[in-house]
Amino acid sequence: MVSNDVPTMIEVKVNDWMPWQAMDVVLELRAKGHVLGTDFEWEYHKPEYNDWSGDAVYNRYTVFRFYKEELATWFTLRYL
Repeated sequence: MVSNDVPTMIEVKVNDWMPWQAMDVVLELRAKGHVLGTDFEWEYHKPEYNDWSGDAVYNRYTVFRFYKEELATWFTLRYL
């Protein structure tokens, strides 16, 4: 039997944050001693628009992924 050593990540999606807001949170996490790629990951998705109509295909959002449930819970309580 093969062991799967990939840890389960807890994903938290935050809608409508500007890039600088997400960066402020990343800086806060790092200042608290958390390591990007070890304790958490994040990605920003810019808004996308239909070229013909100008309507939004989707709005901007940021996804944070945490390796530890405690950190995901702290993040959710603090920011959402």
